[in-house]
Amino acid sequence: MQKLRTMINNNRILAGIYAYFMITVAAFIYGIAISLFLDPNDLAPGGVTGIAILINRLIPLETGTLILLINIPILFFGLWKFGIRFIISTVYCTVMTSVFTNLFAVFEPISREPLLAGLVGGGLTALALGLVFKAGSTTGGTDVIVKYLRRKMPHLRTGIIFMVMDIAIISCSVIVFGDFDKAVYAGISAIVTSYGLDFVLYGRDGAKLLYIISDHSETITQRILKELDIGVTFVQGYGAYSGKEKRVILCAIRKQLAPKAEQIVREEDSDAFMIVTSANEIYGEGYKSYFTEKL
Repeated sequence: MQKLRTMINNNRILAGIYAYFMITVAAFIYGIAISLFLDPNDLAPGGVTGIAILINRLIPLETGTLILLINIPILFFGLWKFGIRFIISTVYCTVMTSVFTNLFAVFEPISREPLLAGLVGGGLTALALGLVFKAGSTTGGTDVIVKYLRRKMPHLRTGIIFMVMDIAIISCSVIVFGDFDKAVYAGISAIVTSYGLDFVLYGRDGAKLLYIISDHSETITQRILKELDIGVTFVQGYGAYSGKEKRVILCAIRKQLAPKAEQIVREEDSDAFMIVTSANEIYGEGYKSYFTEKL
C-alpha cells in the first residue's frame, strides 16, 4: 500500500486521477449523509448544506440544487484566493455533491429516528469531508472559508472552525422548524462531524511524546528499539542539583504502543523519571510528510 501511494504521489497524472476518484467517493458518501439521514429528519447541522436544508423548507427547490446555487459566490471567492487549479476540483466536488444529494433524495430515508440520523449522518459527513480535504479540495461552501482561515491561522484546528461556524446556522433551524429538540440533534450531529473530521485528518498522527531520565538508559533504549521497533533519540542534559551528566531518552510513539513503553521503563528502572505528553502532529518517517499541505 505504501509503495502504491508513493508511486501515485510521484506521478502527476495518477495523482490527479486518484484525487478526483477520492472526491467522487466523498461526494457519494456526502449525498447519502444528507439525503438519507439529515435532510428527511429536519436536521440542519450547519454549513452551506444546513442553509440549503433550511431554505428548502421555504422555497420549492431541491436541497442539492440549493447547495450548488449558494456555492456560486463562494466559489468566486475561492477563485480569487486560491487560483484556478484549486477551484476546478472544488467546482467538480460541489457539482458532484449536489448531484448525489438530489439522486439519493428520491429514496426512502434509512432512519426516521432523529438522534440516530444525526449520529450516523454526522459521522458520514466527517468521513466525506476528510477524504475531500486529503485530496486537496473542498466541497465548497464553508469549506472554502475554513481553508482560507487555516492558511491565515494555522494553529486553529479544522473541526473546531467548522463547529463554531455551524452554531449560528443550527440556531436558525429553531426558527425555521420551530422545534428545539431537532436543533439539539443537529448540534449533536455537528459535534460528531467536528470530532470525526479531526480524527480523519489528524488521528493517525496523534501520538505520545516520552521523556525518560534513567541510570539505565541504554537498557531501556535497547528494549524499546527491539520490542517496539521505533526510533529513539538521546538528548544530553545535566542534573542541576548533582551536576552529573544525564542522557535523556526522547521518544515519539503511537498511542497504542505507549503503555508497552511505560511498562518497559517500570521493569528496567522503577526510579526512572518519565514525562508523558501528547503530540498532535508529527512529521517525519513513519508519520506525516513535511511537504503535505496543512489541512
